[in-house]
Amino acid sequence: KPNIKVAEKSYQKIREPRELTATTVTTLEKEENEELTLKDVFITVKTCAKYHQSRIRVLVKTWFTLAREQIYFFSDADDDDLTRSTGGHLINTGCRKMHTRSDLSCKMGAEYDMFMTTEKKWWCHFDDDNYVNVPRLVEFLGHYDWREDVYIGKKSITRPIRSMYKGNFVDVTFATGGAGVCVSSALARKMEPWCLAGKLAETADDLRLPDDCTLGFVIINKLGGNLTTSPLFHSHLEGLNNVKMASLRKQVSLSFSTKNVININHGNSKNQVFNATIDPTRFLSLHCFLFETAEFCK
Repeated sequence: KPNIKVAEKSYQKIREPRELTATTVTTLEKEENEELTLKDVFITVKTCAKYHQSRIRVLVKTWFTLAREQIYFFSDADDDDLTRSTGGHLINTGCRKMHTRSDLSCKMGAEYDMFMTTEKKWWCHFDDDNYVNVPRLVEFLGHYDWREDVYIGKKSITRPIRSMYKGNFVDVTFATGGAGVCVSSALARKMEPWCLAGKLAETADDLRLPDDCTLGFVIINKLGGNLTTSPLFHSHLEGLNNVKMASLRKQVSLSFSTKNVININHGNSKNQVFNATIDPTRFLSLHCFLFETAEFCK
């Protein structure tokens, strides 16, 4: 069983469901009329020590600045520099430094567990090769009801994956974690029997599939939910140079991989554009295109 270890005691306490008193009913009625804001969203990023330098520092310089209080990085090692630059938002999960199914699910489980200690309305998971336009994410989620069972993301394959779960064949549909996945708090609570306190990793092992597939299995196969797909989420598994410049401001998430990056250059952007040596992910140039007043863009 993977050892999920979140250091701070406040993360270890799983909150109890709210008791419906006259006060909480009034609060719920008030919430129903409130517009979704950044403070309602909990954003987690899965990473590892190997990518602290090459990936996480780029994210900290760019889109982390848009939501310092809402974003947490879940890794497998301590890093004093990142801990300082993120204001303590680097979490050493205690998971092994491997890229196996169990290790990845261990980290995703730690992300879920920490979300369940909050009163946030949405949990959104991203990978360390994602760029997230946070204001656009909040605007996008505002079109959905967090009190309902909502599971949003993008498929990486068109057909379900067939696997075995406790001796039975199952077909699993899922949103790829590489493009980003968002789950409403109402749905997250229902996932507890298969996900809470390390159970997500156990479910993944029983299913013999990775963490993002396991989320889909729990939500769709076990809870009877549905996946809401969106073309505004992007992973490194697609041709990112096909994303048009004119549509960049509409996208929720983008990604990169070697020789697969968004096409942003001096010819199509009036803002600061960095060369590929300085900005191989293109995230610095993208951030300046979207948020031209950022300090390093001037």
